[in-house]
Amino acid sequence: MAKLTQDELLAQFEEMTLIELSEFVKAFEEKFDVTAAAAAPVVVAGGAAGGAAAEAVEEKDEFDVILTGAGDKKIQVIKVVRELTSLGLKEAKDLVDGTPKPVLEKVNKEAADKAAEALKGAGASVEVK
Repeated sequence: MAKLTQDELLAQFEEMTLIELSEFVKAFEEKFDVTAAAAAPVVVAGGAAGGAAAEAVEEKDEFDVILTGAGDKKIQVIKVVRELTSLGLKEAKDLVDGTPKPVLEKVNKEAADKAAEALKGAGASVEVK
């Protein structure tokens, strides 16, 4: 098997949807027994008794955008879901018909907010968790 360069691997990942990439990361983590989570910032607090305690400060950095209702403009919502996820027409329609369903999972705050605004603009009910 030929070894792929880093650029070739990145080109392959560019062609994947977010869902496909998420599934790949899960499979990678299981295969190599690793976690691809970002390192949390650590704050060190000094005590009066001379001891120092390390405390991990966690800030939520992954959000799920959940479609809770399609509203009156179902066709517009399906179009927005297709733009956000690269799903086909049937898959996007099934997702919209089967609400509540996650549209995007484990995305950053900015992407979650943009997706929620786009879906709300199309008339959908959205929840960001």
